[in-house]
Amino acid sequence: MIRIAPVGRVLAVAAAASLALTACGGGDNAAAPADTTSAVPSTSAAQAKGDGTLTIGTLLPQTGDLAFLGPPEFAGVDLAIEEINAAGGVLGKPVAKIHTDSGDAKTDIASQSVDKLLQQKADAIVGAASSGVSFTVIDKIVNAGVIHFSPANTSPDFTTYNDKGLYFRTAPSDVLQGRVLGDLIISDGSDQVAILNRQDSYGTGLANEVERAVTGGGGEITDKIAYDPGAADFSADVAKLKAKSPKALALISFDEAKKIIPELKKQGLGPDKIKIYFVDGNLADYSKDFPKGTLTGVKGTQPGAEVKDDLKAKLLKVNPDLKDFNYGPESYDATILLALAAEAAKSDVGTDVAAKLVEVSKGGEKCDSFQKCAELLKAGSDIDYDGVSGPIEFSDAGDPSEATIGIFQYDDSNTHKNVGFQTGKVAG
Repeated sequence: MIRIAPVGRVLAVAAAASLALTACGGGDNAAAPADTTSAVPSTSAAQAKGDGTLTIGTLLPQTGDLAFLGPPEFAGVDLAIEEINAAGGVLGKPVAKIHTDSGDAKTDIASQSVDKLLQQKADAIVGAASSGVSFTVIDKIVNAGVIHFSPANTSPDFTTYNDKGLYFRTAPSDVLQGRVLGDLIISDGSDQVAILNRQDSYGTGLANEVERAVTGGGGEITDKIAYDPGAADFSADVAKLKAKSPKALALISFDEAKKIIPELKKQGLGPDKIKIYFVDGNLADYSKDFPKGTLTGVKGTQPGAEVKDDLKAKLLKVNPDLKDFNYGPESYDATILLALAAEAAKSDVGTDVAAKLVEVSKGGEKCDSFQKCAELLKAGSDIDYDGVSGPIEFSDAGDPSEATIGIFQYDDSNTHKNVGFQTGKVAG
């Protein structure tokens, strides 16, 4: 069960506000999450033998519904490893990396990629971007004694999943994003809200949290429709939404937004008629997909603090073709934290590294780079790594206990710009 603070208080869009949230469980999910576990690795996980080299594999989208998230995530991992190795590596050796494709939940690519990473002795796997994809491989990863560390999974169900203490994430649970999005819709003056969401763990979980925030803020959900992501046509779903005359629509989708938006416009529910809100799964650059002005005024939410100009410049050096930076900072921080935990553990064994991840994220001397933190560790100090995606500070369940949600708005070019941030605490 998830318990959150009352949601009647509306949050100002541009101001940072503290949101008192308590995450004590997960919502409905087809993957049937198991009992709550601590982030301390279970002895029932396979006990791999270290070889002295920290090997980080990636399971990130090169293809599929979330392929637009792949480039910044790969760049974040690559930048972190470049900086780690420039500072002397981990355990006196360069960190090794193996990149693989996660595909999406409609394919078996992720499972094949995990097999490859396990065969090549990866100590930790960074990914997947999609919660649904991660649910298909998490058991295979953690049962092998390998760390599963996602920079972008937001399903609340991971908080209580039986992960043997080997699952971590730098993205916050959608308990927080749903709260911010619901309060944003209410603060924009819409009290009759429809929700159209993917029928999967991500879509269902986030839809539930948006509904909770909207109704808690005095609004009404006119319809909440879960659709088949593989559907060729969304006309019936849109017609059903239209019949209830909502003032706003929360569209919780991935790439299928490219089909849904034209159908909404065709039936008179486009952004020029009602207020439409996106989420992290579809907050992309649509400048080449829609006619100019199609998305003008659409708002959306994206977990993550402001991406500073110096970090953007570094990521662009790694990949000059980057258009978005979504989850690049979280991928960078995941990699740095893995390296620091390995240094603290004096081991590259997955279970040993996992046992130190909570410790290096909070409670010690503040540091904000691998080099500074590694020097403190070598001097015998306890450290508290504050990253480019925020303070992180893992809960015992491996979730960040504090996070920031960015609020964005589209202009006539069908690209989005940041218009504010909301910061919230999530305690387990």
